[in-house]
Amino acid sequence: MDFMEAFFYVIPAVFVVVGVLGVVRTLRRSSEISRAWRHGRTAEARCLRSYTTTSGGGETSVTTTLHHVYEFTTAEGRAVRIDERNGAPTVVEGDFVTVYYLPERPEKATAQPPAQRRLAVGTGCSLAFFVVFIGFSLAFMGAAHFIFSAWSDVTP
Repeated sequence: MDFMEAFFYVIPAVFVVVGVLGVVRTLRRSSEISRAWRHGRTAEARCLRSYTTTSGGGETSVTTTLHHVYEFTTAEGRAVRIDERNGAPTVVEGDFVTVYYLPERPEKATAQPPAQRRLAVGTGCSLAFFVVFIGFSLAFMGAAHFIFSAWSDVTP
């Protein structure tokens, strides 16, 4: 196996690993939010700050993400501060919102109001993207293997 052939196996393999990590991260966060809504506690949180981050530019489209920094006190009296992405655009600094958290992991709290179906649809779409991404990488790797095998049979 020469360098070029290895390149066509290693790069798609890295993409597969990234895709699997994306699936794990998506499922973990979805589970955390769902459990917080169903079995967690609530607290009143104050929005300390809202800000945006941007990515992309130049030759690619620009994506803007809205963040909110919330602070709340757990039932045990512990002060917790969270930074949540993609929150409600109507929440501004100084507003009070309800957060949902699990007592054992209050730093994973969410200020998103319970919406199980919306969470399921968003999770499903993310998983579908990652499955297609992984499938394309594996298909590319299989095609490369087929081409290199056929090429080695043809060349002396």
